[in-house]
Amino acid sequence: MQLYFYDDRFENAIEYYELNEEQLHYTGQPKDCIKLSNEDSERYSILAMEEDKLVTFFVLHRNEGVKPYSNNNNSILLRAFSTDSRHQGKGYAKKALMLLPEFVKENFSGTNEIVLAVNLKNEAAQGLYKKCGFVDEGVRRMGKKGELIIMSCHLYSTGYVRVYN
Repeated sequence: MQLYFYDDRFENAIEYYELNEEQLHYTGQPKDCIKLSNEDSERYSILAMEEDKLVTFFVLHRNEGVKPYSNNNNSILLRAFSTDSRHQGKGYAKKALMLLPEFVKENFSGTNEIVLAVNLKNEAAQGLYKKCGFVDEGVRRMGKKGELIIMSCHLYSTGYVRVYN
């Protein structure tokens, strides 16, 4: 699996990316996210490709985007994380999340934390994030669709450390 910044060569892959109704309750359509990324220089649309297939999509958002969730000026927000509904249950989301810390360190120098907000009711996603090194440090926010759990993955120069409560 490889992570790529979105550019126009991936336009067809985005057109064929599928999300089901349940997924759309918790996340946004990649084409809408890309439009926002094109309008906001602090948003980066990221594609996880497996053998030339787009299987997972997400956005990394710096500065203003992360401020509602973290006081750390060196953090980046992971948002709109999804896996194409036809590829769910195959381990692609986990694979993408395991590649993420190194990708962030290589492409966003000085960043020492990845932050995300997950809906309290989305227990499957919470479990996945925990398995991939994200920690629930007890921070909560209200979102448009209910209470959000704020989770963090702390990055260190030697890799990232998993913390188990």
